[in-house]
Amino acid sequence: MKLKKVISALLVMTMTASLLAGCGGKTEDAPAATEDTSADTAQTEEAEPAADAEEEPAQVEEQVLKVAAFEGGYGADMWSEVVAAFEASHPGVTVELTIDKKLEDVISPSMKAGDYPDVVHLATGREAALTETLTKENALLPLTDVLEMTVPGEDVKVKDKIIPGFLDTLATNPYGDGVTYYAPMFYSPCGLFYNAGLLKEKGWDVPTTWEEMWALGDTAAADGIALFTYPTTGYFDAFTYAALASAGGSDFFNSCMTYEDGIWESENATKVFELVAQLASYTESTTVANANNDNFTKNQQLILDNKAIFCPNGTWLPGEMADAPRADGFEWGFMAIPAVNAGGAGCSFCWFEQMWIPAAAENQDMAKEFVAYMYSDEAAQIFAKSTAIQPIAGVSNYLEGDNKMFYSIYDNGATAVMGGFAATAPVEGVNMLDTLCGTVNSIVSGDKTVAEWQAAVEEVSDKLRAAME
Repeated sequence: MKLKKVISALLVMTMTASLLAGCGGKTEDAPAATEDTSADTAQTEEAEPAADAEEEPAQVEEQVLKVAAFEGGYGADMWSEVVAAFEASHPGVTVELTIDKKLEDVISPSMKAGDYPDVVHLATGREAALTETLTKENALLPLTDVLEMTVPGEDVKVKDKIIPGFLDTLATNPYGDGVTYYAPMFYSPCGLFYNAGLLKEKGWDVPTTWEEMWALGDTAAADGIALFTYPTTGYFDAFTYAALASAGGSDFFNSCMTYEDGIWESENATKVFELVAQLASYTESTTVANANNDNFTKNQQLILDNKAIFCPNGTWLPGEMADAPRADGFEWGFMAIPAVNAGGAGCSFCWFEQMWIPAAAENQDMAKEFVAYMYSDEAAQIFAKSTAIQPIAGVSNYLEGDNKMFYSIYDNGATAVMGGFAATAPVEGVNMLDTLCGTVNSIVSGDKTVAEWQAAVEEVSDKLRAAME
């Protein structure tokens, strides 16, 4: 197939969404009235329903909908609550809910045996890459018709409820053909989190350029405080995407995402590789040892303990660390990635999770109904209580406290960046995110050079470009 590119859209707030629940009912025909045979008249009266005929109750179709959801930093309770609300609004439907932090391990064996969930909430970018694998195998159901459905319980279409920009990205249309396969869920502006109380205490200004960042790093080092840490290298996807867009603009970013020949060897890409390498020299010394799925919270704890200043993350971080100890006067701060080029705007990658329907799902119509329900005000309010924010118009009405600050980042001048790498046919032994982001540990430790890293990314890009469909 011909290579197609998708233009990344900027985040703007508006939305509306849809889908009608269907329950069939039937009534039997009423008995005809008896014929009048009196001597005075021989005419036949038109039959009318008997006055005491009773209509049979509507028949409710019993259905079981299998929903599998990833248990992330937002917890599991919100899924149980939203499923209960869906069942209450859809008589006869019972949802079998599977929730797990390692969802792939739970559902993959059954899927290999031909038993698929009807709906799956599982984002791209995870180590197991289940979503990407099914995408490459063309094993997902198109959701474009869901966008035309009316949000259950409301009078607006799904496509009109979702914030503009979310449906014009490779993160929802993975083949770059304008067809939606991933429904956007739980969006989060990503950027650098820090202890605003520490900067106030020290009299340090929040840096707005990388030159100011390096100066702050030198000043903080004199006090025994590192400039930077990161949970795991996986968090460099959002960081790198924002830096790429800042370095070369949206067209350049899209060229990177679609593996354009030589793009990773370009001047703009080189700026980003070198920026990360310099940041590595300001990274707290224990970061690499703890940058794994078992110990990543130790790296996040560094900013709460004033041992490091900045940490890249999404808006789920405060909830994830809600019960963690912290320095006196701690106060969450949040900023965009500073502009790569002088005079440019800072950028914040808008990361969001995805929901999809397997092409082999048994109950596809009700699965679509469930996906449409995710954009209802009722569902959005339930999710928002756990700080899982749906990309729908008016969602800020449900926010309070720090979340109002986090979701105002685009109101404060940051440029929104969305999208991800284009889907390709499977290429054995090749994973772009592993090469692009996973190598950061080796850059921080000094085991690899920027030149080696850059060459490896270009090599992977070449292989994936050839595998694009």
